[in-house]
Amino acid sequence: MTAADQPKLIAVADAEALAQAAAERVMARIATNPDRITICLTGGSSPKKLYQLLDSDAWRNKIPWDRVHWFIGDERFVPDSDPLNNMAVARATFLDRNAPADHIHPIPTTTANPDASAEAYARELKAFYGSESLDLARPLFDLVLMGAGPDGHTASLFPGYPAVEETVRWVVGVPKANVAPFVPRVSLTLPALASCREMLFEISGHDKQPILTRLLNGENLPAVRARSNGETVWVVDRAALPEDIRGGR
Repeated sequence: MTAADQPKLIAVADAEALAQAAAERVMARIATNPDRITICLTGGSSPKKLYQLLDSDAWRNKIPWDRVHWFIGDERFVPDSDPLNNMAVARATFLDRNAPADHIHPIPTTTANPDASAEAYARELKAFYGSESLDLARPLFDLVLMGAGPDGHTASLFPGYPAVEETVRWVVGVPKANVAPFVPRVSLTLPALASCREMLFEISGHDKQPILTRLLNGENLPAVRARSNGETVWVVDRAALPEDIRGGR
């Protein structure tokens, strides 16, 4: 990773401050678009505090819910009633109480298999976008939320898996996960995720320090290769920062 490719790194005190910083960036991105807004959510543990914050009295009334559409970057191929379902967690945490039902766009998991699910979601994305191909001048998303797993995966793009190298398809099925939970996945690809005005990573906790060290060293991992065609931002709390840079950032 050259200096020019480095994401913007924002260091904050703790997980609560990280959620606050992420919420502020969500609102700033919404404020730049007076028309239809598209936000791509992430699963896993990283966004939970952010989602709770967006549902709080202090934040929910600031969001123009009638203009925002909510997609998701990856999904575990389990029923939406399963607690492992990423969009189900987001819906229960903040979406269902606030967003119009037709503004919530989950990855379908009632299809025959993850590949069929990926094809269905790609069709929905393309219909929403209004084109079969992505245009650099017209991003698919205003904001893409991301996290980084202990192996350097992001979305459900795992190191060494063919899905990481996909350049044509927008969404792919992932038959086996590299980390727990070991269930099949469906994931947007790097080109689809890159089609955004801002890609915002949340990285929190001491257990993320080893992988963040590897990411900052530019190792060829999916979370390093995931870049917005616009702005890429990593918001990191102090516990996740490598020891040698805690005092300098």
